[in-house]
Amino acid sequence: MFGFGNAFAEYPPGRTFQATYKCYSVTMLGDREDVERGGKIIMPPSALDTLTRLNIQYPMLFKLTNKKTNRETHCGVLEFVADEGRIFIPYWMMRNLCVDEGDFIQIDNVSLSVATYAKFQPQSVDFLDITNPKAVLENALRNFACLTQGDVIAIKYNDKEYELFVLESKPGKAVSIIECDMSVDFAPPVGYKEPERVPRKEQSLDGAEMETDPQEDELFRPFGGQGNRLDGKKKGTETNGSTSAQVSPPRRGIPNYNFKRGTISFIRSVKPVQNGNSEDGKEDPFEAFSGQGQALKKKNRK
Repeated sequence: MFGFGNAFAEYPPGRTFQATYKCYSVTMLGDREDVERGGKIIMPPSALDTLTRLNIQYPMLFKLTNKKTNRETHCGVLEFVADEGRIFIPYWMMRNLCVDEGDFIQIDNVSLSVATYAKFQPQSVDFLDITNPKAVLENALRNFACLTQGDVIAIKYNDKEYELFVLESKPGKAVSIIECDMSVDFAPPVGYKEPERVPRKEQSLDGAEMETDPQEDELFRPFGGQGNRLDGKKKGTETNGSTSAQVSPPRRGIPNYNFKRGTISFIRSVKPVQNGNSEDGKEDPFEAFSGQGQALKKKNRK
């Protein structure tokens, strides 16, 4: 293990960086909102000297491990200006690691795959008040370097802090989000409930209230609107046959599968005939112009 006391030693090629530091929150440095809002830490200068002597991949990514609870997370580095033997990390990262001020944290240099997909679950229903959550998340993740499944990251928007639980990440449990094209999805927030459909009460023509099924509201109702009068009075335009209790789903016609382009078909509904007679046997045959005329002036009868 490489501690912070042998930073100027020569290391053989192929070795990775590993050190143990005391962990403190960023608030110990004063007003450093740029660190608190992101996923990067501040390390001592000796760590930079050690990393430059090793054959590591850039950008520099690290795994933070709490040996007492075996909690892990991943991060990037923002600056190398911390006191020797100390690191400063965001407070939300300390909560994920379950550490207090001054606890020891092991840091390992790692190489992570580039992220292609991530799914988040907001920890509050207030997150639904954001008009464009994907744009807000994209802007906030610019200050992050890694994502780890099981972490609860914190972002700020309009002076309000929102916590997001990392449900899923691809192609691995820990991914790098530096210069990547990542698809983002959201799960329902914690405590969110789907709105229930309540039957709507309508008033019939006789003044009595009746409940309607929500599924009936989706049926097509021809001329089901409400008219407006010039004198300002309100009057319903529904008739007895258009009330919700009597509305039935519209009948759909059967298409003519034998239709040929350029032809016209006249379809007539003919009642079935049995033995050359109609079903009733009492209906009179149709006679054209069989009505009775009326004269404007009656003839005088002698």
